[in-house]
Amino acid sequence: MDFQAKTKALRSNFPVFQQFELIETIAQNSRYVEVPKGTVILNVGDYIKVIPLVVSGSVKVFREDDDAREAFLYYIKPGQSCAMTLASSIKQGKSEIKAVALENTGLMALSADSLYSVNKKYPSWYNFVFETFGMRFNELIQAFEGVIFHHLDERLMRYLQQRSATVGSTMLKISHNEIARDLATSREVISRLLKQFEKEKLVLLARGQITLL
Repeated sequence: MDFQAKTKALRSNFPVFQQFELIETIAQNSRYVEVPKGTVILNVGDYIKVIPLVVSGSVKVFREDDDAREAFLYYIKPGQSCAMTLASSIKQGKSEIKAVALENTGLMALSADSLYSVNKKYPSWYNFVFETFGMRFNELIQAFEGVIFHHLDERLMRYLQQRSATVGSTMLKISHNEIARDLATSREVISRLLKQFEKEKLVLLARGQITLL
């Protein structure tokens, strides 16, 4: 993707970047990357070298412990970035999350070395960073409230609806195992709840696929 195409993609996906000079600066200090579905973009412990600005597709962000158990955090859609990556880059620390392409994804990989000058010079970038932090904080609070106050069937339906909104489709290519890992429960429990949803005509189940009705 050439410079002109990068500026066009940034303008259409990131209207919050109000200064064209900021868009040009990001385009000059970033490279466009096409990431195939399922590719690990960032691992726990990696040094933050770039900030991902998603322009197409979506990215799943989660924590992973030493036993490979996962805790889903949030999705990154076009026009968004990763709050945890931004936070780690600001303090020049290592990544505390794992990020995987949920579908074929295009992103601008903004050099982390350019962040200091961008933060200092462009107020709209500063606003974007704080809006990103605020949005992700609210999502994490909602997830916490879901664990504390809501039954698993409610959490599961909200999870499916959120995933559907992220990929822009009611047909979700996802396994029961992945859902179980994200919701910190067993595959058997998820399968039983999905069967109940199907009886209630809320979903249609197929191998490796769930369709919201």
